[in-house]
Amino acid sequence: RALTDKWFHPASLKKLDQRIAELARRTVDDMMSKGNRCDFARDVAVNYPLSVILSILGLPDDDYPRMLKLTQELFGAADDDLARGKTMEDLLEVIADFFRYFGELTAQRRIRPTDDLASVIANATIDGRELGDMETISYYVIIATAGHDTTSSSIAGGLHALMTHPDQLKLLGDDPSLMAAAVEEMIRWTTPVKHFMRTAVEDCEVGGQKIAAGESLLLSYPSGNRDESVFDHADRFDITRSPNKHLAFGFGVHFCLGAQLARMEARALFAELLPRLVDIESDGEPAWMRTLFVGGLKRFPVRYELTPAAARV
Repeated sequence: RALTDKWFHPASLKKLDQRIAELARRTVDDMMSKGNRCDFARDVAVNYPLSVILSILGLPDDDYPRMLKLTQELFGAADDDLARGKTMEDLLEVIADFFRYFGELTAQRRIRPTDDLASVIANATIDGRELGDMETISYYVIIATAGHDTTSSSIAGGLHALMTHPDQLKLLGDDPSLMAAAVEEMIRWTTPVKHFMRTAVEDCEVGGQKIAAGESLLLSYPSGNRDESVFDHADRFDITRSPNKHLAFGFGVHFCLGAQLARMEARALFAELLPRLVDIESDGEPAWMRTLFVGGLKRFPVRYELTPAAARV
């Protein structure tokens, strides 16, 4: 984790402000170029954060479709629309494709390092030892997949929440200073990571439930983010919520490495989209990915009217 930690510090991410803003504008411009209809989940929410994270890794634009397909096949293994197949062999082949791609990338970056995150990972050492192939390639897979899939789910789910709560959409449109709080509420509301498993290292008691050392625990993030003992009106989407101590990014030593980047991306996109948005409404039934681990909306058809970027005051 420490190998790439500095890349995700606020000071380092600040250097990406302009690049992220440019990608956000390009994304909304592309949305406008489609006329007045698109599938926001597939056409907007997945492509924008993928462009951000893969540009940080230093991967070429031509590889974006391949990374998107592999990521959806990995996280959507239980979804008939996204899975490569229904067997464990199909899933293992998806993982093998990831490993083939990043194995080639590692070899290239070790021969010719560049100024990107991929080179940092490829040439990393711990206690003077190079990372093994499994460690190196797994590191890439985690950064490339978790670095965009969770963010795309938050963005698509965030717009859906605003549209189904028009008072909140109007409030945010009227008062852009609420953007940071609104994005936190979108993330709490969507909770893209559904669970993790942990093992108790000592006997303890949580909420009156005794847990013995060695027992497995399911951490249910959607449940935690609707905890009535923590959140007032937990089932209400409220962009003014403060404090908002959600657990969507995890907690403690496992806190999401890219949390600040995800926030920046969501804030930039909605800061570009909402001032240009004249009207938006559903253009069909949304559909959610079938998943037990990570996911959100896989289809979100919308109709809209946007103004050109140059028309903004």
